[in-house]
Amino acid sequence: RIGHCLNDFNTNWSRRVLGQGAVVLMISDGLDRDAGEGIGGEIERLHKSCRRLIWLNPLLRYAGFEPKSKGIKALLPHVDDFRTVHNLASLGDLADALGRPQPARRNKYLTEAA
Repeated sequence: RIGHCLNDFNTNWSRRVLGQGAVVLMISDGLDRDAGEGIGGEIERLHKSCRRLIWLNPLLRYAGFEPKSKGIKALLPHVDDFRTVHNLASLGDLADALGRPQPARRNKYLTEAA
């Protein structure tokens, strides 16, 4: 269903709401019944349409989290930042991060995992 939702947004809304310099916040656990159906192409399209794509995932609060599902693996290469969102403190951290100047596109999760 994530791929379907991304397709719907890309098709019907992205040109209307994503102006120059748009920052997109995607809130999802990345777990998908349709494991990867169209997700890769749709998230790549969204990534190209915005200045910064931040994925907020509540599962990151768990110390043992590992990106094992097909959906998560398909999404990760196309996000610029991968952050937890599960309480007010994590939202405060997000606000601080949004207020800081950002370097050129990067993939924080993949950089830290290397």
